[in-house]
Amino acid sequence: MDTQSSQISSSQGLPDGQNSAAKESKVSDSFLSYSPVSLIQSSQVHDLIHWRDPKKSGVVFGLSLLLLLSLAAFSVISVISYLLLALLCVTITFRIYKSVIQAVQKSSDGHPFKALIEKDVSIPPETFRKHVDTSLTHINRALKQMSHLFLVEDLVDSLKLAVVMWLMTYVGAVFNGITILILADILLFAVPPIYEKNKTQIDQYIDLIRTQVNNTIAKLQEKLPGAMKRSKAE
Repeated sequence: MDTQSSQISSSQGLPDGQNSAAKESKVSDSFLSYSPVSLIQSSQVHDLIHWRDPKKSGVVFGLSLLLLLSLAAFSVISVISYLLLALLCVTITFRIYKSVIQAVQKSSDGHPFKALIEKDVSIPPETFRKHVDTSLTHINRALKQMSHLFLVEDLVDSLKLAVVMWLMTYVGAVFNGITILILADILLFAVPPIYEKNKTQIDQYIDLIRTQVNNTIAKLQEKLPGAMKRSKAE
């Protein structure tokens, strides 16, 4: 009890700036825990993209690539319609097949999908609220970052975004969105095994590139107006 009371009193005695920083840190940690990076780093996805089970990874990679190639050739409405039509053909055929078998064998097994029909597929309110809160955290984080970048709170960060957007104009002139997704899907399943086999050499090149980029950014910050003020404030 004494320990808890001391912790409470110490937290109450913190300045407002430290309290806000602590809250911001908690929001950031919550955001990162649901970010795509944390999803990729999860054990199941990690094993999938590292081909721990070649059959499972091959099926997922083949289906995802087939879906993206279908979206590149046909419209989204056509792809969804064909997928649902194929699913209906499979379920209707299986339903008729089981009905014929039951009629011939004079059995009373009932509906072949009875177990799935009786399964509860409703979304619990707690799960829905949890996902809504997570989405709200993402939205607030994105709005704050957009305000930081487009209102030029930090000149260097805004210039970085401008350079990236300028480079993306050239990427967009060569590739469309679905082509980039196809390339990303191929790289997602191809790069991790290659990196795992050549980790030492690749890390050396990455460290070299990172050093060069950091040196360039540091030199740029020294020449930009307001950089000295920002460094002193930090």
